[in-house]
Formats: sequence, structure tokens, C-alpha cells
Amino acid sequence: MSVKTNNIYGKIIITDKTIERFVSHVAMDCYGIVEFSSKNLIDSIISFLKFGSRVKGVKVRSNGDRIYIDLSVIVKYGVSIKAVVEALKESVKYRVERFTGMLVDTISVNVMGVMQ
Repeated sequence: MSVKTNNIYGKIIITDKTIERFVSHVAMDCYGIVEFSSKNLIDSIISFLKFGSRVKGVKVRSNGDRIYIDLSVIVKYGVSIKAVVEALKESVKYRVERFTGMLVDTISVNVMGVMQ
């Protein structure tokens, strides 16, 4: 799927893969995020084989003018997981909405582990 909008300059289409890559860069700028993790075995195999161009640990779905984001992350040891996740959600929501001009409906964050 992709996000589509019209303005005075014409039609703009942003693919979900483009938004996934943008989200991965935004999330890695957040304090306390070490890396992304695959959510399940199938995602691990796909990312290992580099089948397709999916970003590991980031899944974006769009429906109309709404964007749904799922993140699977590994958090730095010793930080408040709740504070890191809330800051991550706020940062991703704000920057994706500015980037796309669309509304981010839901951001789900799965903390898959802790690493030093």
C-alpha cells in the first residue's frame, strides 16, 4: 500500500517501504534504542536472506490517510523502558506526520530484549 495525497503541485505518493526506512532512521536517533529485532522466525529468515527490501523490526501499513506502525526494538540496559518507549512513540509520530502530511493512527512498540 502507499500513502497518497493531492496538493496544488499535484499528486504525491509515498510507499510504505519509504516510510519504513524513514521510521528506522528516526527511531535510531532516540536515546535508549540499541537496534531493531525481528518479531518472529519468518521475519528473521527474510531479513537474513535479505529477501525483499524490508527493514528489520519495522512494519508500516497505510489505509487511506492513516498510517499504522509496528516496531520491534532492543532497549539499552539500565534505562527506563517506559520512558524510552514513550519518547520513541512521540518522536516517530511527530516526524512521520511532518514527513508524510498524513496522520499516524497507531504506533505499537514491542521490546524484544535488553542489551548493554
